[in-house]
Amino acid sequence: MKIYRLLIVFFLLPFTLFSQSLLQEKNTFTHQDTLRGSITPEREWWDLTYYHLDISVDPDTKFIKGKNTVKYTVLKPYAVMQIDLQEPLYITKVTQNGKELKASRDGNAYFIGLIDKQILGSNNAIEIHYEGHPKEAIRAPWDGGFSWKKDTNGNHFVATSCQGLGASIWWPNKDHMYDEVDSMDISVTVPKGLMNVSNGRLQSIVQNKSTTTYNWAVKNPINNYGVNVNIGDYVHFSEVYSGENGPLDMDYYVLRDNLEKAKTHFKDAPRMMEAFEHWFGPYPFYEDGFKLVEVPYLGMEHQSSVTYGNHYKMGYLGNDLSESGWGLKFDFIIIHEAGHEWFANNITNKDIADMWIHEGFTSYSENLFVDYFYGKEASADYVIGTRKRIQNDRPLIGTYNVNKEGSGDMYYKGANMLHTLRQLVADDEKWRHILRGLNKTFYHQTVTTKQIEDYISEQSGIDLTAFFNQYLRQSHIPNLEYSISNGSLKYRWNHVVADFDMPIQVTFNNKDQWLYPTTEWKTTPISDEKLIVDNDFYVQVSKL
Repeated sequence: MKIYRLLIVFFLLPFTLFSQSLLQEKNTFTHQDTLRGSITPEREWWDLTYYHLDISVDPDTKFIKGKNTVKYTVLKPYAVMQIDLQEPLYITKVTQNGKELKASRDGNAYFIGLIDKQILGSNNAIEIHYEGHPKEAIRAPWDGGFSWKKDTNGNHFVATSCQGLGASIWWPNKDHMYDEVDSMDISVTVPKGLMNVSNGRLQSIVQNKSTTTYNWAVKNPINNYGVNVNIGDYVHFSEVYSGENGPLDMDYYVLRDNLEKAKTHFKDAPRMMEAFEHWFGPYPFYEDGFKLVEVPYLGMEHQSSVTYGNHYKMGYLGNDLSESGWGLKFDFIIIHEAGHEWFANNITNKDIADMWIHEGFTSYSENLFVDYFYGKEASADYVIGTRKRIQNDRPLIGTYNVNKEGSGDMYYKGANMLHTLRQLVADDEKWRHILRGLNKTFYHQTVTTKQIEDYISEQSGIDLTAFFNQYLRQSHIPNLEYSISNGSLKYRWNHVVADFDMPIQVTFNNKDQWLYPTTEWKTTPISDEKLIVDNDFYVQVSKL
């Protein structure tokens, strides 16, 4: 679903599409990076409560125009508000209580001088008018912006994607992950004959002279990059899923020519819901329903409006990323992107540096989908099979306060870290309780890595400090070094952080058992001269 960095050509390695960096690789950061990625004084004083994004989209000229009404609560008195909008779009007017406000631009940030006194605890609103030709996504979803395409019948086929670069690439907002809006209305006006599908539930359709306005309402908190516009010659079908929290509307919007194909292929959607409600708990957005929306790019986890472009193929564009065979048992985009409804949309990172929370857990969800329908052995084959795609190039955690995510390994190194952790918990029901507990405890919240680490440590009863330091903050994985000589097995951990003492399951002396290595050499008797390390643990093994 995102922004990653490995530069191998797509058709040689399809997974590259999920490994390209949404944000360009760099080690130095600018003033603009800080404005985009930090909680500035002009952001921290107000709590975002509501948006009404009301825009017109003209596909013929690739032009958008409209306004965003922003409601907020004053946390402390202040006179300047930061609103983000990226070039080449520009703000034309800002008003509050009928008064036009002065807005000065600093790159992609506008600083709006407020006239009325901002009283502690008061609820206020501003109205931001803007327009322009938004950035066109050259290779969505990794570069962000508008995709201006046409379907095979010559109809406009338009969609937005903006993770990493940020929602301010196409609409003005408080563009930082830490403060999610509580609810939102989305009104999109498009040429007659086209339909717009956005997040939440459709409230009304207004027929204008030459255009049509579609009004959508989101009742739950939503992160900015999860907001989307999808415009096309859509047809709709739906079903009601009997979920843990009652009836759940599941709606599907596809291009007209793909209707019958989608009715068969989208059967993976209720299967996804069944598996993930089992593992993660109730779908987090019953009030807004669930949608799959066909788009002209691969897909993205837009909340309650998950976008789909996998060409109605199993696997990832017809490929099994695990090369285990199990990856062709499901449509990768339906399973992965919908898995983000729990990890990314329900539980959201406060800072993009912690994006592993989104991608690690959601990549792991692919494995759990396989587990639910095909069994534990199949799921292990799947997640272990993805290890060949791990680079171990950089830590999974990025740089804080400058809008910089960590390594693209956050996907399958993250998944294999969690698979290893499941072995340490050594109780599958307890593990499921932890995964469901995360989604209940941090329901509709933004979180830090530390909160996730602390919760899992507490619920598992294991001090996982060194474990997470190793897998999240180091580029290399633990190396189990061992030698066998004269009936003695000698072993230790190497290339690990201080205090790393992860136990590991092995087989020797014709017996499955646990070893408890540390960074110091240990010895134990061995009779068969052979040590087999359980492959469910993501480690390196070196026989000396």
